[in-house]
Amino acid sequence: MRTISSRQVEPAVVETKDRPGLGRRQVHAVAGCYFVASFAALGLPPYLTEILPELGDGAARWAGLLYIVPTIFGAIGAPLWGRLADRFGRKRLLLRAQLGLALAFLLAGWADSMGTFVAALVLQGILGGTFAASNGYLGAALEGHALSRALTLMQGSARAALVFAPIVVGSLTPWLSPHRQYALLAVLPLTAAVMLAALPEPPRAPAAAARQAEAVAEADAVQTPETVAGTGTAAEPAGPAPVASLRALYALEFAFVFSTVISFPYLISLIKERIPGTGPMVSGVLFALPHMCYLVAAMAVHTVFRTRPRLGIGIGFGCIALGLAGHGLVDSLTGFVAVRLVLGAGLTLGLVCLSVLAADCAKGRAPGGLFGSIEFFSKAGAVAAGVAAAVGNDWFGPAAPVLTGTAIALVTVLATAAPVLLSRLPRTRRSPRCLR
Repeated sequence: MRTISSRQVEPAVVETKDRPGLGRRQVHAVAGCYFVASFAALGLPPYLTEILPELGDGAARWAGLLYIVPTIFGAIGAPLWGRLADRFGRKRLLLRAQLGLALAFLLAGWADSMGTFVAALVLQGILGGTFAASNGYLGAALEGHALSRALTLMQGSARAALVFAPIVVGSLTPWLSPHRQYALLAVLPLTAAVMLAALPEPPRAPAAAARQAEAVAEADAVQTPETVAGTGTAAEPAGPAPVASLRALYALEFAFVFSTVISFPYLISLIKERIPGTGPMVSGVLFALPHMCYLVAAMAVHTVFRTRPRLGIGIGFGCIALGLAGHGLVDSLTGFVAVRLVLGAGLTLGLVCLSVLAADCAKGRAPGGLFGSIEFFSKAGAVAAGVAAAVGNDWFGPAAPVLTGTAIALVTVLATAAPVLLSRLPRTRRSPRCLR
């Protein structure tokens, strides 16, 4: 008779046979396609305050809400698209995501009313999901360290787009308004779809493998603290136990995105308040510094922490807490550079080690559903961070969001370290009570 612990271990070999795998050039092609397809999605939202007056909202009052509309609907659609990818093919659903983005961008670029533009943003969220679709595709063809390295590369594509896309959009603005650039940049996901069409289709999980994957998900709900903390279980020695349960991974993903994204919306306002006279170029560089840290150091961090992701997560959240707290104290350019670099170290450690944990959890599971669910919690964290940042800024000023992020990061550090510390405490057996 099987135990739950044995069921957790055995499915680790599901979908590892007869895989075509992906070469380095193919993995880079997937990451490159995500980079070009995400240009409009990441580069144009900062210009909503310039787009909305063309559509009748002269004061751009709806900019804050519309900024998160694609994120909200992307979170709703990601798990569904992931399950459909497992059923009908990951490559097919990845192509669907790229074509869906192209359609939404075309509609946004030609919209002449607020209603049509909002509908385009909703479609962008529902029909997009290229990041989760790309990760699901990679998860079906790779495993272990190869998968975690590919996921690290994908995050690098996202960081690069976040750094360079706003610069390109700003450079094109004298010739073409950001509103109409939506239609122009629709050619990028179309180009990505053409490139992806040449890649192989990873195999689908057989029915038996799917049932085993469901058993893994059920087992996650009753994992012991030792398993969640990465110390293993008392299971049969059939293979290594997962480093983290799905619940732990989802919670860490939410907390990480919340604590980092909450500093984004009002960072420029905070810099201008603390360093009067700071130009837009300097503010933009300060905004991009943490993402540049990731581009420089991600692969080296992956090499060091790929076997100890829990340690990297703990250090990463500690750096995030320290960096965000520093934002509330510094009042010089040198100080801002220092705290942005500390935040960049935390961002790099967190993203890399979350990729390692995700690759570990992908063993024995349908990758489309897994990465769709991860994307849901990631986007949910971004939406919650946006709302918290807006409320905190209105009540207490631009320093409030970074202090809120500091608190969440500190709580996560304690929650991550507690199971490890508790597992190392000496366990004493209770002596029986004396009968009176």
